[in-house]
Amino acid sequence: MTDRRKIALVTGGSRGIGARTAVTLARQGWDVAISYRERADVAEDVVDECRGQGRRAVAVRADIASAADIAGLFTKVDRELEAITGLVNNAGIVPTGGVVADYTPDRLEKLFAINVTGAFLAAREAVQRMSTARGGSGGVIVNMSSRAAVLGGSGEYVDYAASKAAVDAMTIGLAREVAEEGIRVVGVRPGLIATEIHAPGRLERLGSSPPLGRPGDPQEVANAVAWLISDEASYVTGATLDVSGGR
Repeated sequence: MTDRRKIALVTGGSRGIGARTAVTLARQGWDVAISYRERADVAEDVVDECRGQGRRAVAVRADIASAADIAGLFTKVDRELEAITGLVNNAGIVPTGGVVADYTPDRLEKLFAINVTGAFLAAREAVQRMSTARGGSGGVIVNMSSRAAVLGGSGEYVDYAASKAAVDAMTIGLAREVAEEGIRVVGVRPGLIATEIHAPGRLERLGSSPPLGRPGDPQEVANAVAWLISDEASYVTGATLDVSGGR
């Protein structure tokens, strides 16, 4: 982002891929805000690590299933760091394993409220601040998807896969919608990554299945995000990058 303030918000930034992404962006010269839903102590550890890179950093508690919390999150980041020029739409949940025949309305409502509606509302807030048509200076939105969006999640979480497929569609559509407003919109599809998001035993059972023969590290996903949000990817928009070891 040449001649543009580098201020990023990473939703769900207190653990796993989100935490590694926040610290990586700080290392590359970004001021960073992270949102978290619980474990303020863990979020503050990430903030401290970002500040250790010589950057400003803040943590804000917000439930991405709540429209009011999302609006409040962006308002607080405006106040603490100024309007963002980068959003990493990372917050999301993975439900317990199950088959479609056993899904309940509550399960689906909770999942889509966070993974889809929350992502849309965060993108809305970001566009309102970044759009050159609205007085902003441009920016980049990186949506965190999953290889499940392509593979389907059969026998485990078809609903999660569908939620991430919706994120993929948003990436394409929003990218085309705001390209003339100085905003790029891109995505990342992690595969089997060694984080605590997996059900017990799943990573051990499937970790060697990718062609590269191992699960990925959160830092490898963070590196992809950092490239996509940087000027080095200035001609990339509407695309989603697989970081999945070939799976």
